[in-house]
Amino acid sequence: MLEKGIKFEALEKRFGESVLAFSDPDGMALALVGVVGADDEPAWSNGDVPAEHAIRGFQGVTLLLDDATKTTKILTDVFGFRETAREGSVTRLTAPDDAQGNVVDIYEAKGFLRGGQGRGSVHHIAFRAKNDAEQGSMAQKLVGNHGLHPTEQKDRNYFRSIYFREPGGVLFEIATDIPGFAVGEPLETLGRDLKLPSFLEPHRKEIEGVYPSFKKWCHDRGSASARNTAGNATSGGMTKYKVPSFA
Repeated sequence: MLEKGIKFEALEKRFGESVLAFSDPDGMALALVGVVGADDEPAWSNGDVPAEHAIRGFQGVTLLLDDATKTTKILTDVFGFRETAREGSVTRLTAPDDAQGNVVDIYEAKGFLRGGQGRGSVHHIAFRAKNDAEQGSMAQKLVGNHGLHPTEQKDRNYFRSIYFREPGGVLFEIATDIPGFAVGEPLETLGRDLKLPSFLEPHRKEIEGVYPSFKKWCHDRGSASARNTAGNATSGGMTKYKVPSFA
């Protein structure tokens, strides 16, 4: 990070894990989290960072909210999360499996103003549903138990999604696992080529021109990129990435 001129904060311990927080050029809050056992997961290298030190996937997300109560109830009732720890004003919730991105930390900051979308912000947090039926069941709980009204289902080609804002104003998505990322290309080559929705295909040359090294980057990462994308990925106030445990 020093070589790249990236500003970062002092290394600290959160919930027993080493956390190195930093910001990207747009001001988005990110962090590397040292997770025990992460070094057993697949890794890749683009040449700058050795594979043994590479990011293994998403660790989770931190939400900064004025009041955590209602959002916590949604996460536990609708998505099956459970509270596993507390440190000061931060409550840690985890999903009932070991999928990537299964951690949501809620940092309760009374009087905190809602953020606006734009540069340096994350658009939404995505949660998964196995299929349309499970997604529909979640939507019914949102309406019946929490008085929230998600959008109609949106077809995103690889998955189908509904959206709603939790009580703190953060946009949540519920996306189905089906039909999956292999619907448009063989599993063996998944993630190697730039795939665009039909309405953007006429602009392919223009888009590829903005990312001159895209093809080399994709080939370096191979199908591992698609595997992580298909996992239980989340993003939000602070996006946290999993790396092997460090001091």
